[in-house]
Amino acid sequence: MNLNQVTLPVRNMREAVAFYLKLGFTQIVDTPHYARFSCPEGDATFSLSLQETAYTNGAVLYFEIEELDKAVEALRAKGIEFAGPPQDMRWLWREAVLSDPSGNKIKLYRAGDSRLNPPWRVEVRDSS
Repeated sequence: MNLNQVTLPVRNMREAVAFYLKLGFTQIVDTPHYARFSCPEGDATFSLSLQETAYTNGAVLYFEIEELDKAVEALRAKGIEFAGPPQDMRWLWREAVLSDPSGNKIKLYRAGDSRLNPPWRVEVRDSS
């Protein structure tokens, strides 16, 4: 099994698409109510779905970037606003937090080997 994509709700498709293009993603599907993007590295995708009624989204989208601090500076120069500078977290990741125009929370981070192999890693599988 492999994760195909995550779909985020957005209030304004045109504004949201412009935001994600500015972050560096490539748009691969374009309709008035749905957009899909591929990531600059790897084969992961994510999509946006126009949501015209009120909604709350508690999901957080994480995108790993090798040169996090450098990328954050470049994005700030393009007008992207962050909640603060990148910070080292107790779970061994370095993160920078921002939100898209619809309020969806995004974290740009660098974890390296700690992403899949933190010191507290466990492997639990269904035994049935």
